[in-house]
Amino acid sequence: MAQKAQLLALIITMVILLSSIIVFVQSTGTTNRPQPIRVACVGDSITEGSGYPSLLQKLLGDGFLVGNFGVSGSTVSLNSRKPYMTQPEFQKAKEFDPDIVVIMLGTNDAHPDLAQYHETFDEDYSMLISSFQGLESKPQIWVVKAPPIQDNSLTLSASHFREKVIPYIEFVADNLDLPTIDVYGAFSGHPDYFMDGVHPSSEGATLIASTVWDALVD
Repeated sequence: MAQKAQLLALIITMVILLSSIIVFVQSTGTTNRPQPIRVACVGDSITEGSGYPSLLQKLLGDGFLVGNFGVSGSTVSLNSRKPYMTQPEFQKAKEFDPDIVVIMLGTNDAHPDLAQYHETFDEDYSMLISSFQGLESKPQIWVVKAPPIQDNSLTLSASHFREKVIPYIEFVADNLDLPTIDVYGAFSGHPDYFMDGVHPSSEGATLIASTVWDALVD
């Protein structure tokens, strides 16, 4: 009888020990597995359609997860017909819980109809950035100076972009003490890297991805 009790006690002890081991393996397997660094690419059609986020994913590798949250035709300005902050992708980008946010907007703000609102650009851009800074993940924000605008039939002003939009982007980044990525400068000497004077070709998308990658891994 005593032997049976001892055997039963031993079996119970082994079951408890085995259960503890299983729980430990499951928990350590979950908590110790490194999570990818989440990169949210925010922007307009240059982000949405050029393919640069996918190229950036390949450059960064498996330790990163790059999300494309570009919206064609979107602007920084809240006075346009398509402000980025009113688009569903804006909310999706925040729900992505990013560790890094790469913002490349401003090209569509070079439309002549928006020239009258250029003095509110910095306020609207600061609001956009603040929305990401307030996330629980506390992401690092990178402000991108978008590619230059060439001669085009899309009614976007190269001079307005160069003389108003780019300086305001630089002002906002400096005022908020945020790092910038100079894609604008990277395209110097490459007017042939555009399909229509605004949207980059495959070579242009590769240049954007490599420029962003250089900044993130530096």
